[in-house]
Amino acid sequence: MLKPETIAVVKQTIPALQANGETLTRHFYARMFRENPEVKPYFNPAHQQAGTQQRALAGAICAYAQNIDNPAALADAVELIAQKHVSLQIKPEHYPIVGENLLAAIREVMGEAATDEVIDAWAEAYGVLADIFIQREQQIYDAQEKSYGWQGFKQFTVARREPASDNIVSFYLEPADGQPLAAHEPGQYITVKVPLADGQVAMRNYSLSNAPGTPYYRISVKREPAPAPDAPAGAVSNHLHDHLQTGDSLELGPPCGEFRLDLPSEENRPLVFIAGGVGITPILSMLHSALERSSKARPIVFIQGALNGTVHAFAEELRLLKEQYSNLQLHVRYSDPRPEDRAAGRFDSEGVVDGELLDDLQAGASAKYYFCGPKPMLQHVNKLLRGKQVPADDIHYEFFGPAEALEA
Repeated sequence: MLKPETIAVVKQTIPALQANGETLTRHFYARMFRENPEVKPYFNPAHQQAGTQQRALAGAICAYAQNIDNPAALADAVELIAQKHVSLQIKPEHYPIVGENLLAAIREVMGEAATDEVIDAWAEAYGVLADIFIQREQQIYDAQEKSYGWQGFKQFTVARREPASDNIVSFYLEPADGQPLAAHEPGQYITVKVPLADGQVAMRNYSLSNAPGTPYYRISVKREPAPAPDAPAGAVSNHLHDHLQTGDSLELGPPCGEFRLDLPSEENRPLVFIAGGVGITPILSMLHSALERSSKARPIVFIQGALNGTVHAFAEELRLLKEQYSNLQLHVRYSDPRPEDRAAGRFDSEGVVDGELLDDLQAGASAKYYFCGPKPMLQHVNKLLRGKQVPADDIHYEFFGPAEALEA
């Protein structure tokens, strides 16, 4: 428990954090990578360069300060971050490194305003938060050992690779030791550990796109181009596309993630999945599970958004599911179709997902929604569903990358 005077001092720093949060976190990361370069493999350089990691941390620090006397309000955020930490093998010994650099960054950025009283208060507050994470993460590690039979990284073999679209390749991964795989929770991701050409090691999370219970894990990786002329392309995605072949080995961490399908057996109200681009990967795994576990009376709607036919992933797999399950309604919407897409009838409608489409598919406020895709799509769909008075408990989504709020 934090002392009342500590809570009061932390709350007094909120205006300064709101005004200087990103400056503070940029300074923090630069300092930590300089003083403790051993932690650099835990971070995605693209997120650092784009500033999304810094913005996410700044938001988290402000949220913690604002809820310092009510940490239960941050339970969802703590779970999301704890799952991510476990996926990257963050351990208790890493927390002092972060704490030391964070407190030093506060002192260096805030200057005279960072009095000894402020630093002592934040040191105590950080210690309490670190203990919360360490305890929850140990629970997740223990659950992984019980559910999947391993912690850390384990050798897998690429059983096969196949294109899912022009920019997505699926890798089918089987345990090198031949041991059976426990079924993952639909929506979860695994972590791949990749040695790069420059001698560095990188870790990245990829959602599992296969049906739970198969004898393999399938990750479907989009080749990430350079976001700008002076920015690097996705190092790990391009490495996997260019170098990972059938028969090669890859180290994987066990499944993680809080974005999971909640499917009470007695529930028959409509279930709606909305996928945009490579965001289809966790949603497709959820769809397989929902179709297998739901009664034939439950309406299931799957809306897939894509630019055009070149990047329309898993078209054949979805077509076969539609043929197999009479309660599945599949709708494909292209935002910029080519003439050949129209001629081949590869899609059902044009534009973005809108209220009229949901009405046409009879996906209303009584349905349960799961969606994943690019941030603009997530913001649009979230706003659309809130406008349709869909309860917050029935809206489930996942960001790829550092978590950011969809609405103020």
